[in-house]
Amino acid sequence: MTGSRELATAAAIVAALAVLLCLGTNADAAQCGSGPAGFEAWKREFAEEARAKGIGASTIAALTQANYASATIAADRGQRSFGLSLDQFLAKRGASTIVARGRSLKQSQAALFASIQQRYGVPPGPLIAIWGMETGFGSQRGNQNMLSSIATLAYDCRRPEFFTEQLYATLHLIDRGALSPGTRGSMHGEVGQTQFMPKNILAYGTGNLDVAANALSSTANFLKAHGWRAGAGYQPGEPNFAAIEAWNAASVYQRAIALMGRQIDGGE
Repeated sequence: MTGSRELATAAAIVAALAVLLCLGTNADAAQCGSGPAGFEAWKREFAEEARAKGIGASTIAALTQANYASATIAADRGQRSFGLSLDQFLAKRGASTIVARGRSLKQSQAALFASIQQRYGVPPGPLIAIWGMETGFGSQRGNQNMLSSIATLAYDCRRPEFFTEQLYATLHLIDRGALSPGTRGSMHGEVGQTQFMPKNILAYGTGNLDVAANALSSTANFLKAHGWRAGAGYQPGEPNFAAIEAWNAASVYQRAIALMGRQIDGGE
């Protein structure tokens, strides 16, 4: 990376962090709810708060058109696979298929993965494992309206603080033109080839995340920012496993990515 590129990257990170500092909730936040009955009133109150924080009029208008996403709530209440054993989880997620295709992609896109590893220090295995686990290498990116999903979860009383920050990030991205009100993704608002949440798009995104090369670079950027050290191991107990833990909080997911990544990279 040249000096000018380093400065540009640093400036972009500072700008993203400045936005993220504005995403916190306050004591007067709109009241959460546990069903669709209060959603319209919540949207009106939240829209006023967002307008006061500088969100543009067209984005506010899009927020007021968001629908209560019942399918998202059902999915949020039914995440049973994370309670499986590692072997059960690997079988359910098709790990053998991910590894087989991952090894092929590692060879066919060797130049891309070499470039990413040179820049971020992250080898192909864990990136490919995440790519395969999250979207089946881009084939299953979800078809839910992102704004409606995240607004619903910000309103829902289960995790309102977390998703309020995600909603503000979404609104900033729509304001910038980086996302549209019609952007579609997975049940919790994740978008792109490796399923980024809005705050992570602001902080670590490198271009259109529906493009595999951008999504993989963004994922490597995330891992590096969370302590990934070039050349260090990434199995449980090794230095880089903490970066995988930062990507997803579920222990069984973390161990699956580490195992599949090692197999794709040529280990047993």
